[in-house]
Parts: sequence; structure tokens; C-alpha cells
Amino acid sequence: MKLTWHGHSCFVVESGGYRIALDPYEDGKVDGLAPLRLEAEEVLCSHEHGDHNARACVTLAGGARSPFRVETIETYHDDCKGSKRGKNKIHILDDGTFCIAHLGDLGCGLEPDQVKRLSGLDALLIPVGGFFTIDAAQAKDIVSKLRPRVTIPMHYRRGAMGFGVLGTLEDYTSLCDDVVVYPGNELELTKGLAVQTAVFTL
Repeated sequence: MKLTWHGHSCFVVESGGYRIALDPYEDGKVDGLAPLRLEAEEVLCSHEHGDHNARACVTLAGGARSPFRVETIETYHDDCKGSKRGKNKIHILDDGTFCIAHLGDLGCGLEPDQVKRLSGLDALLIPVGGFFTIDAAQAKDIVSKLRPRVTIPMHYRRGAMGFGVLGTLEDYTSLCDDVVVYPGNELELTKGLAVQTAVFTL
């Protein structure tokens, strides 16, 4: 399974020639990021805000058959049961070999049954920037409970990229002792991949 980060919370996940785009952002919605022009067989969005639901920026391709089993978990975009920013959807993708989860704009803690369902993932894509979502410390606490093999932080500020109100990538990585920096924006999951926090140089 290959994961390609396109900035903010947007990823393309590929397995068996089938691609799923997750949380694409609209043109001009995220500071410092170029407009998205992606191609995939499927688009999944965690919620209907413009920095996560730009389905029109993804050209749908046909032909490939999906190897993915997709599950969802309903959560909230805030810590007030959605009264501030509404609901948020976690997507779990399982291709029969690897299982990953994209937490979207998670803004609250996880319930015990949700922790159980998300434990032991091969990769966890988690927001860390705070303000609109959980912050670095909250994200680290969730990671310590879920214990994924690979953690990929997202939805943060770095240099000119990201909303000014967000915390930085370093706010999160300073809490970790297993950071691996990948040149570019791709990571291929393999069974031998060590436990790590993966950071891209997009």
C-alpha cells in the first residue's frame, strides 16, 4: 500500500492499482499549497468544509477493482459534540494486507469502543495542529493508546504552509522519539517497516 501526502489532510492511498483520494482541499483554501489536480478511482471526505471536500479537484478514473474494505466511525469536529463545527468521519481502509485510518478533522477524544476498533493499525493519519482539531499533546495521547506502527501527522502549520492559527509540525514531533523524515511525499507500507512517526518534506 502506498500513501502519498498532498498537503494539509489530503492523501492518495493506492493498492492493487486502485487509488482513493482522502480530504482534498479547494483551490486557495490552504495557505502555501498549490491547487490540487488529482486522479483517483474514489474520493472520501471526512466532512463538508472546503479544505477537506474538494471532490471536483479529483478526476475519477475507472477500470481498476477496489481491494479496499472501507469502514467509517462517526466523531466530532470539536469537543462540544459538534455544536461548534459539526460532525467528523474517520475512514478505515483495509486492503487485506494493511489497515490504516484517516482521522479527518478529529476535534475530540475517542470513546473506548473507538479506541478498540482503531488499535494496532499499520498507519494512522492524525491531525495535530489544534484550534480546529485536537492539538499536539492530545494527538500524542491518542497515538499512545492506539499504538499504530506508523503515525503520520497532518493538518498543521509549517513555514508558509497551513493556517496561521494552527500549531506547527515541530509541536508534535518534539513529543516523539521515533521521527523518520522522508524526502518527498510518499511512503510505501511494508511488513518490515519499523514503528515510527513519518514526516514528509513536501
